Amino acid sequence: MRASRADSPGPTGFLALGLVLLLAACGSEPVEQRGGREVNALYAPDRLHVEAPDSFRVAVATSEGELTLLVKREWAPRGVDRFYTLVTNDFYDDIRVHRVVPGRVAQFGLNGDGLVNSAWMEEYLVDDPRVLSNVGGTLAFAKGGANDRTTQVFINLNDNLGLDDQGFAPFARVVDGMEVARAFHSEYGDGPPQGEGPYQMQALAQGNEYLDAEFPQLTRIDSMRVVPFDGGMQ
Repeated sequence: MRASRADSPGPTGFLALGLVLLLAACGSEPVEQRGGREVNALYAPDRLHVEAPDSFRVAVATSEGELTLLVKREWAPRGVDRFYTLVTNDFYDDIRVHRVVPGRVAQFGLNGDGLVNSAWMEEYLVDDPRVLSNVGGTLAFAKGGANDRTTQVFINLNDNLGLDDQGFAPFARVVDGMEVARAFHSEYGDGPPQGEGPYQMQALAQGNEYLDAEFPQLTRIDSMRVVPFDGGMQ
């Protein structure tokens, strides 16, 4: 996977071999050897993909407060189907907003379990044609190149119209709580080499263990839940 430009939402994946080697170095065990515990459904992404409703809302509970998202399949159907699959299978529960570039983007979507990240790192999505512009409050999947979206998502904190021509297709927008998104912890800055924030390869491999130890002030996303929506006020 190619790394993205410094001012664009960061890469969504890395070479599988590198992640496997780092997982091994961290002492991770294969899923079937993990003390007889029930296997996490997220370890088998090929069994989880579903088609999303035409429109729905998502309540996002964070350590800074709550946000509400409006998601519409007509804006980016492949992205919406993936987001719905991840939300309804609790992928985004107890994760960190690991990359915040003040005034530009707030990015999340690395699971707290490195093995889950490994399972999803090559579940690539074909790009959606862009319908919405990357204005403030919209959400899109991060990517490093063509057709390589996986699980990472960013919120446009302000208008980022330069992303429109780079293939970033918004699939949702914040309809309540944008002030919460703009309050996400940003003092760590971007990840290396642009800044001193989390190193994505290590966060992919070690999840919350690494992020909480090295970057304890990161904003938490405690949960995301699909909530009833009658299609009225938008």
